[in-house]
Amino acid sequence: MGSFSRILFISLTVCSVVVANFSVSSEARAFFVFGDSLVDNGNNNYLATTARADSPPYGIDYPSHRPTGRFSNGLNIPDIISEQLGTEPTLPYLSPELEGRKLLVGANFASAGIGILNDTGIQFFNIIRITKQLKYFEQYQQRLSTLTGPDQTTRLVNEALVLITLGGNDFVNNYYLVPYSPRSREFSLPDYVRYLISEYKKILGRLYELGARQVLVTGTGPMGCVPATLAQRSRDGNCDPELQRAADLFNPQMIQIINELNSEIGTTVFTAVNARRMHMDFISNPQQYGFVTSKVACCGQGPYNGIGLCTVASNLCPNRDLYAFWDPYHPSEKANRIIVSQFMTGSSEYMNPVNLSTLLAMGERT
Repeated sequence: MGSFSRILFISLTVCSVVVANFSVSSEARAFFVFGDSLVDNGNNNYLATTARADSPPYGIDYPSHRPTGRFSNGLNIPDIISEQLGTEPTLPYLSPELEGRKLLVGANFASAGIGILNDTGIQFFNIIRITKQLKYFEQYQQRLSTLTGPDQTTRLVNEALVLITLGGNDFVNNYYLVPYSPRSREFSLPDYVRYLISEYKKILGRLYELGARQVLVTGTGPMGCVPATLAQRSRDGNCDPELQRAADLFNPQMIQIINELNSEIGTTVFTAVNARRMHMDFISNPQQYGFVTSKVACCGQGPYNGIGLCTVASNLCPNRDLYAFWDPYHPSEKANRIIVSQFMTGSSEYMNPVNLSTLLAMGERT
């Protein structure tokens, strides 16, 4: 064998070993996350933006007891879903640690402050809008393909679980951000919801084009009941009816486009997550779930601890497990665990057409 042939042979052997070392295990299930601060696990830490959770007391109950970029006292919803999958948490896509074998776990593309619309969150400046998150998903697949090959990459993405959480900011940080906001002058609320839904359908369609085949789509939560809304809009501690109306208009139409997409595709790709119902369970009866309150945030200031950001200067409750809300907008880790339990085993009132346990079992049989 000539010297060139030997070099070529060695090079091909090394390449085949590299690909073999990064082959997709039949037991592996990657996890991809898209959306806003409810599911962001640290991407905004790498951006010059004010929408960050990188200072104490965020992360006070995380295993490291340090802020991680999660808008939580501890774990957030994607972390707890990863526990259920039996895998390590996904890394933020912008993390320099996301390389090599860690790519097989999946990636979290979420960015606090974003919405369905590109003008949602403009006050936060440099955030990863959903169109950019989808471009990063394409880029991720190209990166993984260099390690596993295109066929293995396609298989990993097709078999992966995907979570997307959008919509709340389009109301709170856009339509209702200020009185007579540009969007509220442009659209009546019903027309605005229809516009959001039409744009969301395009986003979900693009996810399918990029290979997603098992997608959990969360609706908006009870935006009128979070401590921030109570502090700004409620005189008696009751949920604000206008923001509740927004959720009541949005969620059924979201389910409708999910049904339309599944019908067009010819199989169940998208599963609707009734986040409003999941939250309202413990908001309506906090004591039943072990909370002392669902109105007052653990960390914050002003009425209901609902004003401003959670900082070292904020009021801080000593026991986070007694509070349904960690900060003015985001559930505590305990509340997140209650929510994920409904992801896993909830009836069709919570998860439609199937819950996550059934979805995962269906994936194992195919």
